[in-house]
Amino acid sequence: MAESRQEPVVVVGLGRFGTALALELTRGGTEVLGIDNRPKVVQELAGQLAHVVTADSTDIEALRQLGVAEYYRAVVAIGSDMEASILTTSLLVELGITDIWAKALSRQHGRILERVGAHHVVLPEHDMGERVAHLVAGRILDYIEVDEDFAMAKTKPPRELVGSPLRETRLRSRYGVTVVAVKSEVPDQGEPSKFTYATADTVLSYGDIILVVGSVDDIERFADAL
Repeated sequence: MAESRQEPVVVVGLGRFGTALALELTRGGTEVLGIDNRPKVVQELAGQLAHVVTADSTDIEALRQLGVAEYYRAVVAIGSDMEASILTTSLLVELGITDIWAKALSRQHGRILERVGAHHVVLPEHDMGERVAHLVAGRILDYIEVDEDFAMAKTKPPRELVGSPLRETRLRSRYGVTVVAVKSEVPDQGEPSKFTYATADTVLSYGDIILVVGSVDDIERFADAL
């Protein structure tokens, strides 16, 4: 079997978001080239990232000299400088980077990044705000939006799902969501409880934890029934 290899990644902009991303990628075994225009930031990360340099990412010659064009994937994590974020993204497109991720400060910024060629746009503050709102409401234990209109929620089963096989609950026809995994309230033979895949024959108990997937609207409608 061929050995799997993780493609190296360029991370441009080493603020809080970019630094956290670069360090997590490094911990996971991905080679990272970190770029920032602030020498102090680069110096602080020199002992944590194998490759970190001070450079102006809005200068295409500087990017060429760093060999950025040889990378398959890049992340533009520039913080508050919207102009630099957009220009850097456009230069990465010009260099032929195949997979470009870009952090946006707003939806309008995100649309511009998409227009200049970013393949993926993330809005960390907006996405975290939505997630926390669901948690603060108290009905959901955890929540993640995995696509523009598709989400996964971790919660406890409502009364109407308890005690009957999932096939008899008509959950999907009533709410448009699907239970994909369940963690039992009763540990198996003294072992810590773990999530297992749910089936049509799964019978839920009151203390169980379930993972439910569906459209954002359907997840929220299901949460209102909890």
